[in-house]
Amino acid sequence: MLVFTVGAFSLYATIVTTLAARRQTLFLKRLRSTALGDPAILIGLVLPVAVVSVIQVAVMLGVFAAVSDRPADVLLLVAAVVAAFLMLLALGLATAGVTSSPEQAQVTTLPISLGSIGVASWIGIAGTESLTWLKRLLPGGSATELVIGAWNGGLPVAESLLLLVPTLGWVVVAVALAARYFRWEPRR
Repeated sequence: MLVFTVGAFSLYATIVTTLAARRQTLFLKRLRSTALGDPAILIGLVLPVAVVSVIQVAVMLGVFAAVSDRPADVLLLVAAVVAAFLMLLALGLATAGVTSSPEQAQVTTLPISLGSIGVASWIGIAGTESLTWLKRLLPGGSATELVIGAWNGGLPVAESLLLLVPTLGWVVVAVALAARYFRWEPRR
């Protein structure tokens, strides 16, 4: 739950709000008149937010690791967090495409923010013994299962790789939606 709470609020919602605010003030449009390309502009705007979010999760997981003698598989945990954050970052770009103002971002970010935290909570509390495929296919479901498996151990490598597929699938879907809907000029 911790990874998705930080990711949903600190990363996803902040990216949507930031991009909507920069678009509304015509800052995005002015940036496009510079020598920088579109990818460099977006990276420059979202990288600080992503770095702060990663630091927050690293500190919290570091404290938990110090007091619990875990995680069982550090590399798998890093892969799970990176995959989850890539998904939330891509969903942030897609949501920013349909968000016309920072005020509207308070509403447009709710479904994915609360949904991803809800899915993480559902899997964290109930596990994936029932409704396995539904839980894995929902945004953040397989990443949550991967985080839990990395923390507790006992997750086979083949199953770990299988759990990365739905999360990376959400990244592909979100990037496609962002490419289709993202606008550099104010939305009306």
